[in-house]
Amino acid sequence: MSAGELEHAFREEWGAVVATLARRLGDLQAAEDAAAEAFAAAATAWRDGVPPNPGGWLMLTAWRKAVDAHRRTAAVAVDPQVLAEIAPRAQPEEAAVDDLATQPRQPGDDRLGLIFACCHPALALEVRVAMTLRYVAGLTTKQIAAAFLIPEPTLAQRLVRAKRKIRDAGIRFDIPAQPAQRLRSVRTVVYLVFNEGFAASGGDELIRKELCEEAIWLGRLLRRLLPADAETAGLLALMLLHHARAAARQAGGRPVPLEEQDRTRWGRALIAEGTAVLDEALAHRAPGSYQLQAAIAALHAQAPRFDDTDWPQIALLYGSLARLEPSPVVEVNRAVAVAMADGPLAGLAVLEPVLASGGLEGYSPLHAAHAALLEKAGYPERARAAWARAAETSANSAVRDELLRRHD
Repeated sequence: MSAGELEHAFREEWGAVVATLARRLGDLQAAEDAAAEAFAAAATAWRDGVPPNPGGWLMLTAWRKAVDAHRRTAAVAVDPQVLAEIAPRAQPEEAAVDDLATQPRQPGDDRLGLIFACCHPALALEVRVAMTLRYVAGLTTKQIAAAFLIPEPTLAQRLVRAKRKIRDAGIRFDIPAQPAQRLRSVRTVVYLVFNEGFAASGGDELIRKELCEEAIWLGRLLRRLLPADAETAGLLALMLLHHARAAARQAGGRPVPLEEQDRTRWGRALIAEGTAVLDEALAHRAPGSYQLQAAIAALHAQAPRFDDTDWPQIALLYGSLARLEPSPVVEVNRAVAVAMADGPLAGLAVLEPVLASGGLEGYSPLHAAHAALLEKAGYPERARAAWARAAETSANSAVRDELLRRHD
């Protein structure tokens, strides 16, 4: 067996094994320990090849490891009778998210329950992110810490405290009685992971491709588990369409603005997939913010040149997004779209209330948008001050260098 085969099995099965053990044991640490032992055993047992049902092999092995641990320490109250219930897992039947709690448990639901537990509102947002990446996606503590520029011991302590909180609070590894609100938290976590990869908030890298790919992997998993949820599909479509531009978004370590990007380098397969997923989401006729953002991304992707972009339609979509989920960040993006559709003065009129409120004073994209619109409106000195403020508020060195270049 090659290292690649074991890595593939780990990627596909880790979250499912941990999820089922966590639900049955009620203890995430015990589930993690047993799963780790099972994968270590697989590295030896599969030397001559991966078995026909690697997931079933890993599940049974992990369960036996958990039972052995229980017999040694009596720390986990488990009933060995449930061993017979473990079987190869299929995908859940289609069900609207609000009906999930009333559906009979289907094989494969366990991973969704784990996702809901990792994204429980009792946990801080940064902890939800780390928990999801560790226990659902299977990233190591070292990988997560490096991706978010956190010392590894600090992250490890956060995970330990979170597992203890889940245990002490009696948080169940199951689909909650009212899943719709909790699903919003899940989507927020996945999109936060993607955004940190798409536009790294700190450090020297402009894009952290591995985080984008982890978020897309999680998005695809959620869509498989929740095929009837339009907003989950909208989130996946949005990430695919954004990530399709990754190769063209930087050159020589510096960011390349949208209008200067070489569109022949955009990922056409990702665009095709994202557009297809968006079409399926829109067919549900249950519009949401991720679907609107994906529709905007699709309009950018469909334009063969920057000058061919349908800016009036994009401005209308941002207006719909602002009505659906009012946000100063949405207003910044709407201002840029309005400026492209109706001129820089119209864009500045949208942006001025955001600047006056002071709520985004430390938000670098606000000042960069202000600077660009001032430049186009013919106010170079004011633009220089805005570029300087944008650079001052950016924690990413690659972005900061580009903003300072614009300032000079």
